[in-house]
Amino acid sequence: MTSSTRRFGLASRLLVAIAIVLATAAATAWVVVAAVGPAVFHEHLTRAGISDHAMADMHVEEAFRSATTVASAIALVAAGVAAAAVSLVLTRRIGGSLSAVSTAATSLGAGHYDVRVPSPGLGAEFDDLSESFNRLADRLEEAQRLRGRLLADLAHEVRTPVATIKGYLEAVEDGVQPLDQTTIAVLQEQADRLTRLAADLAAVTHAEAGDVILDATPTQPGELVDAAVNAAQERALARGVALRGIAEPGLAAVLADRHRMSQVMDNLVTNALRHTPSGGEIVVRAEREGDGIRLVVTDTGAGIPPEHLAHVFDRFYRVGTARDRASGGSGIGLAISKALVEAHGGSIRAASAGTDRGATFTVTLPAA
Repeated sequence: MTSSTRRFGLASRLLVAIAIVLATAAATAWVVVAAVGPAVFHEHLTRAGISDHAMADMHVEEAFRSATTVASAIALVAAGVAAAAVSLVLTRRIGGSLSAVSTAATSLGAGHYDVRVPSPGLGAEFDDLSESFNRLADRLEEAQRLRGRLLADLAHEVRTPVATIKGYLEAVEDGVQPLDQTTIAVLQEQADRLTRLAADLAAVTHAEAGDVILDATPTQPGELVDAAVNAAQERALARGVALRGIAEPGLAAVLADRHRMSQVMDNLVTNALRHTPSGGEIVVRAEREGDGIRLVVTDTGAGIPPEHLAHVFDRFYRVGTARDRASGGSGIGLAISKALVEAHGGSIRAASAGTDRGATFTVTLPAA
C-alpha cells in the first residue's frame, strides 16, 4: 500500500462517493432530457391531434428540452451545494471522531491508560465504538495498577526471606551466630518459603494461561468434601477449630481432576483455618445448584469487608490486618483456586457479612 493510498481517508472517500452519485444523477438527467423526453413529448402531441404542425412540434420540443435542461442544471447545482455542505459537516464529525479514537489509541499504546474517548453522538455504532474503547482503557488501567501492586508485593515477599537468610549467613560468618540446628531450621524455613512462593507463582501463571492439563473423571462431590476435611482435620484440632463436612445424598458426579480440585478445596479450607480463631467452626458442604453442584466452605472467622470482596482472588491481595503476611499465606492460593475452577468450566465466588462475621467461598461445577 502506497503512502498516497494510505492518506486517502474517510472524508475523501465520502466526498468521492457523493461526487460519483451526483455525476450519475447528471448523466441520467441528460439522457432523459436529450433522448427520452422529446420522444415522449412528441408522442403526447401526436395523440392530441396536432401532429401536422411540424414547426410547432419542433419549437415545443425545443422549449421542453431547454426548460428541462435549465431546471435540471439548477436542481443539480442546488443538490451539489447541499450535498457538499452535508458531506463536509458529516465528514468533519466522522473524521474528528475517528481521529480522536486514533489519537487515544496511540496514547494507550504508549502506556497512558488514563485516556478516554467522548461519545461523538453519531449513532449507535460510534457510541458502541467509544464505549468499547473506554472499557478497554479501564481494564488496561486496572491491569496496570494490579501489576504495580503485584510487583511491589512480590518484592516484599522475596525481600523478607532473602534478608533473613542473608542476615543469618553474615552472623554465622562473623561468628555471632553458631551454625546449629536452630540456625539451620530458620534458614530451611525461609528457603522453603521462597520455594513455595516460586511454585505458587508458576502454578497460578500456568492456570491463568490455560496451560493446565486436566485429568478429568466423574467424581462424587462427597469424596471431595471428605478429602478436604480429612486433609485439614489435624491442623484444625491443633488450632482449636471445629471442622466438619456435609454432603447432600444422591448428588450427581462432577467431571473433575481429583488432584486439582483437592488442591482448590485445600486452599479454601487452609484459608478459612488461617482466619478462624480458636473456638470457631468451618463447614465444608456439597449441595445441588440448578443443573450443577456447588462446594461451599464457610467459616466463622475474621470476615471480609464488602469493599474487598471483588479483589480477594487477585494475586497477593490481602484484606486489612486480619489477613496480612503474618498469617503465613503467600496471597496466591485463592488466585490459583479461581484459575483451576475456571479451567474446569466452573466458577468461584466469595461472600461475607463483614468484619468478624465469617466468610463463605462457593465453587460451582457443572454436573458430569
